[in-house]
Amino acid sequence: MNQASVLVVEDNDLERQITAETLREEGFAVEEAGMGKRAVEMLALSRFDVVLTDLMMPGMSGEELLNVVRAQYPGSQVVVLTAHGTIESAVQAMKNGAFYYLTKPTDREALVMTVAKAAELANLQQENLLLKRRLEGKLEAEGIVGQDPAIQEVIRMCRRVAPSNSTVLILGESGTGKEVVARAIHRLSPRASRQFVAINCSAIPDNLIENELFGHERGAFTGANERKIGLFESADKSTLFLDEIADLPLGLQAKILRVMQEREIRRVGGNESFRVDVRLIAATNKNLAEEVAEERFREDLYYRVNVVTISLPPLRNRRGDIPLLANHALAKFAHLAEGRSIEISREAMEVMLDFAWPGNVRQLESAIERAILLCEGDKILPRDLPEEVLSRKPAGKTGERQRGDRFEIPADGINFENFERDLILQAMEKTDWVIAKAAKMLGMSYRTLQYRLDKFGLKRGDSKASPVEAK
Repeated sequence: MNQASVLVVEDNDLERQITAETLREEGFAVEEAGMGKRAVEMLALSRFDVVLTDLMMPGMSGEELLNVVRAQYPGSQVVVLTAHGTIESAVQAMKNGAFYYLTKPTDREALVMTVAKAAELANLQQENLLLKRRLEGKLEAEGIVGQDPAIQEVIRMCRRVAPSNSTVLILGESGTGKEVVARAIHRLSPRASRQFVAINCSAIPDNLIENELFGHERGAFTGANERKIGLFESADKSTLFLDEIADLPLGLQAKILRVMQEREIRRVGGNESFRVDVRLIAATNKNLAEEVAEERFREDLYYRVNVVTISLPPLRNRRGDIPLLANHALAKFAHLAEGRSIEISREAMEVMLDFAWPGNVRQLESAIERAILLCEGDKILPRDLPEEVLSRKPAGKTGERQRGDRFEIPADGINFENFERDLILQAMEKTDWVIAKAAKMLGMSYRTLQYRLDKFGLKRGDSKASPVEAK
């Protein structure tokens, strides 16, 4: 018996009843509608695998009903019924998304076979939709939360790259969730049963990080009393996450490049190389292309790690996701509420929406964790939020102009070229003449700043910037 559900839409009562009864005899669950408007009402209440509709009906036509189904109920397949004289319209309906068309009077065998095939396709699409939702649920459980188009693209990329072994480079400011994304990719991959291995390359001194990554043999150096297994070896048949890869010493970058090329490692002090099967995910908050230009990152390694790039947007660029992320954090730290059911007040949410969040999602989660601990009732109020959030000014950015600030032009005007030169010189001096850092401070590209330096003839050792000259 076929349990697929079918909605028969036909304004001719006798034809509708005969068609419906034929399908019921074949085991379909059938409902009837005498007009298109009624069919739309029934679709809103129940899911149907197949909508079998006449094309020519008073009021809402079958073609108009098809458009509604395709737009609002993509899991349902539409089969259209047409008289011989309107086959051209039926063909057009198929171009617009109908599964198939049948001519009147309808042959019983053709009717049952067509509806059965349409139902089979609808069930397959429904299974795919449920699988997609479960996958998105896993991603949300991992902390990738948001409806902003940029974060939805991140989710799409995670789904696409997870099944492969390709190297992934994750770019984004501190606190945007680079490790969260790396863990999500691992847990959606065939390597999910193995332990995820991570290291922050900027947190370990240069003279120790090679030992951490590759391990050592007994007696390799003073104090090496026993063999140590490195992280590459620990991540065999799993995923190794190199956070802040741009901070690796150049010499070690060459050794990592060899691992990626040869798929083998050698422990410090060892003579034997052995193969490892490691999926590498790297991340950085720096512009690797600029690091290459400044000769702080190997160009060949850059092309090796930059196979698939996922860019995480800063929270200030997706403010619409702040309520979603705040409530996600609220659920994450619910155990701190000591049995209370806490929610975020409208006033507190408005404060959070007005803040720039320089620390991004990590800072937002910390703010919610703090607010739960300090909240005295069942609602988080503005007073429960950190002081820097209440000030509407990003923590650690007091030197930057904020929204609403104005630069006052002197009454006698300014020399704009001297003003620009002055700002560039200040930025270069503050960053010890590192072009990439100064460009970031000024909000311009590396190439643009290099052009400005050449234009003004600025170089290290020039005098301190003088006050802005008047016209």
